[in-house]
Amino acid sequence: MTLSAESLKTWSHRLDQAASRIATANPGEGPERQPVHTVYGGAHLFKANTATRLGELSLRSVEQWVPESDDLAEVTGMTPNLAQQVHPLVLEKLQREPVEDFRIDFEDGYGHRPDDEEDGHARSTAAEVAKAMKSESLPPFIGIRVKSLSGELHRRSLRTLDLFVTTLVEEAGSLPDGFAVTLPKIQDVDQVGVFNEALGELEEKLGVGSIPLELMVETPETVIDVDGTNGVLKFVEAGEGRVRGAHFGTYDYTASMNITAAYQTMDHPACDFARHNLQVSLAGSGVWLSDGATNVLPVPIHRGDDLTIDQISENKQTVHGAMRLHYEHIRLSLSHAYYQGWDLHPAQFATRYAAVFAFFLEGLDQAGERLSNFVDSAAKATLVGDVFDDAATGQGLLNYFLRAVNCGAIDEEEATRRTGLTVDELRTRSFLRILESRKG
Repeated sequence: MTLSAESLKTWSHRLDQAASRIATANPGEGPERQPVHTVYGGAHLFKANTATRLGELSLRSVEQWVPESDDLAEVTGMTPNLAQQVHPLVLEKLQREPVEDFRIDFEDGYGHRPDDEEDGHARSTAAEVAKAMKSESLPPFIGIRVKSLSGELHRRSLRTLDLFVTTLVEEAGSLPDGFAVTLPKIQDVDQVGVFNEALGELEEKLGVGSIPLELMVETPETVIDVDGTNGVLKFVEAGEGRVRGAHFGTYDYTASMNITAAYQTMDHPACDFARHNLQVSLAGSGVWLSDGATNVLPVPIHRGDDLTIDQISENKQTVHGAMRLHYEHIRLSLSHAYYQGWDLHPAQFATRYAAVFAFFLEGLDQAGERLSNFVDSAAKATLVGDVFDDAATGQGLLNYFLRAVNCGAIDEEEATRRTGLTVDELRTRSFLRILESRKG
């Protein structure tokens, strides 16, 4: 041996410290369920039955525009056989759980209103959420988006946050499961730092658990900060472990780049750069990524009961074209590992779920075989102490099936059949726990 024992001891200590830093900074994707979409709606419109009502409208749009699997295949371009699998799944999902995540919006979807009016809506929407909690009619995830913490709006933003959270806790006794607050148009690290402190004070004084924070990525500073460093990573760190997700805002971001309205689209190269930067910055951090929205809505251009044949045909072409665009945007997001996105209209729910279901169903055979083989080989490797290097890969494969089950593409029975896991193992949502139980 040429290397000295003293050098090896020093290097080993340094590398152990490096490994600890890496593990802390990169915990990897967690086992928690991530919604496939977030639906935004103005706070002035929110009621306890909003999610139910949106589901009814979404089902009505399916009945009108894609009533059969052949219609779905024609609109999306998926094969007829795949459409036959997907179409009934979409209908079942819309009947059972049409909205996975809803964000009550006090920002762009709400606008600027007199203080007493926004005060009233902050209290009334909180009361509606409390009412929905009692009737168990909330979607799995719910939250609010406040105004930005810019110089002229920060007092209004913090006041709305305070009124809403305080009223909700007073009315319901607690915050609902899956609750989060979304902060838009971030330009400085102190905006996240102050908001984090405000949430902490609310938690302490109201006696509630940690309130997750979501960051909007819609300013240049969120991608590359004014000092040339990574913006979103600094903003996440300023949240001190509170940040649950980073949501890309397509239209505010492209507008901030001086891109004209005609070219503010999901597939603009400027958006690709921002999303890839976001993905690289937060890889392994456990922070959820969400893509933006398709703002071409699947709504008819002609209204009324006495439409001509040409007008009926134009309506169908318009709606089908918007549905196809939405489907293609979602498939593009999924191919880039953005498993969540925004929806703006109930007629978009069908194409959202159709795209997600098709994405997971197409890859089931390969993913199932890989996970089954991986669990077997990793469990064997555990016996000789060599498994943790590949834990992230195993968790990623497991998460594929967890996402497929959570969204309704498959059920637990099919997941266990394809992977060789038991239902109990699947429900642990943890690859390492599965290996530990098999080793024991």
